[in-house]
Amino acid sequence: MSHNTFGHLFRVTTWGESHGPAIGCTIDGCPPGIRFTLRELQDELDRRKPGSSRFVTQRREPDEVSVLSGVLADETDSDVMIATGTPIALQIQNVDQRSKDYGDIARQYRPGHADYAYDVKYGLRDFRGGGRSSARETAMRVAAGAIARKIVPGLRVRGAIVQIGDKAIDRANWDWAVVERSDNPFFTPDAASIPVFETYLDQIRMDHDSVGAIIEVVAENVPAGLGAPLYAKIDSDIAAGLMSINAVKGVEIGDGFASAALRGTQNADEMRIGTDGRPVFEANHAGGVLGGISTGAPIVARFAVKPTSSILTPRRSIDRDGQEIEVVTKGRHDPCVGIRAVPIGEAMVACAIADHFLRHRGQTGRI
Repeated sequence: MSHNTFGHLFRVTTWGESHGPAIGCTIDGCPPGIRFTLRELQDELDRRKPGSSRFVTQRREPDEVSVLSGVLADETDSDVMIATGTPIALQIQNVDQRSKDYGDIARQYRPGHADYAYDVKYGLRDFRGGGRSSARETAMRVAAGAIARKIVPGLRVRGAIVQIGDKAIDRANWDWAVVERSDNPFFTPDAASIPVFETYLDQIRMDHDSVGAIIEVVAENVPAGLGAPLYAKIDSDIAAGLMSINAVKGVEIGDGFASAALRGTQNADEMRIGTDGRPVFEANHAGGVLGGISTGAPIVARFAVKPTSSILTPRRSIDRDGQEIEVVTKGRHDPCVGIRAVPIGEAMVACAIADHFLRHRGQTGRI
């Protein structure tokens, strides 16, 4: 199985399976001198890890990351690691696998899952939690994203849930401080939506069902000029990264599909000169990208995550022998897998921006 790497100059290769002994990644192309701490990586992983609330899978994985190569300890602060420019290897042990939960579906194709497509391509599949195609792999993307954030000076990437199922937030209440509140398991920026989502998802779980979600990621302090007009658009690489996340079925940049309903007079991001002599956009319908190149305005991307396919309600399907069957997927699954996709989306956006930053520097010599 090939295609386990994303990025060009900032390249991330992930490895491992959901129910194997460990998962990991190798980051190739991180510039020497980049400083980070293990705590910074762990903080990002803790935002994604399972078992953090009753609204996500109850698989108990501490997701403790180890740095195996590519760094030296700072002489004045042993907690700080300095990238040497050689490949950085990261690893997380799997400690709470329950492969027996999947024994019944070893020869069954779960509706909505990649079981059939995976089997027809490779001729075999790891049925234990999806194996390589499991969302467990995304933990390593989050770890890589924590390092990617360090490459672009001042870069800030934040994500939030803007819709769960048919329940949307009130954007007038948007407050980034709410996203990180300890009583907010949903990454929502609207405090009023927290009890709404709680009641809604409790009912979804009681119904043995699941729902999808929409996540918005905003990247600030992105330098103008990253990307290229044709086959290296920064928005196309961001979109590709977000689409590579498990269960994602749609991506939009800026106003996205809503821009089709606007007139040109409404959609144009008019420009003025700011007090510092730099261009200022009066609106950001384009989501910080024009012609595939960053404008310096915040990059805004949204992605839609489908409902979790693993549910306890019986669904019709077939098995490898061509028999028609009913499938009930046992195990520990998210009623809304989109919740834990927030830090994953942030990581993919951060990695794409870091990669383009290095490509831009290499081509133009400017930062």
